[in-house]
Amino acid sequence: MRESVQLQEAQARMAPGVIARDGFMGSDRRSLSEILAADAAEVSRLGLTDAEIAARMAELRDAGYPGLGDPVEVPPHLEVRVESERGKLPCPFGDSGGHRKTLVTVRNKRLGRSVSFTDLSIHLVREHGFYEGSGSAFRLEPSYLREVLEMGGKP
Repeated sequence: MRESVQLQEAQARMAPGVIARDGFMGSDRRSLSEILAADAAEVSRLGLTDAEIAARMAELRDAGYPGLGDPVEVPPHLEVRVESERGKLPCPFGDSGGHRKTLVTVRNKRLGRSVSFTDLSIHLVREHGFYEGSGSAFRLEPSYLREVLEMGGKP
């Protein structure tokens, strides 16, 4: 399958050192369109949408902001820590504007599992259905997000 010019340009911006030191593709050898298609199929199989997943991520980020780096309890058993650095990161898909350098870590104390994501991650999921490539430091598996963030959908 031939990539569109826009996806080729986006994938080039996802290379290590262009926007982020380690890039967005990790060790994944698939094309960007293959990654997007596979994740779209997985999200659909889970009975969720990218918008629902991104909304839950943003909800938990917002709940953790008052802690200013300290964990905030989100009943009944989630703990959210939000850390922020100065500066912004652009979207590799070429969208205008920037996204704060914010790291959100959600720990599900009932499951003993955690997930970390950024403001840019929320944007990439919501606007592009992009969960990053396999092996990427910020790869977000949709099924893992559903479990740790305690979302509905299909089992």
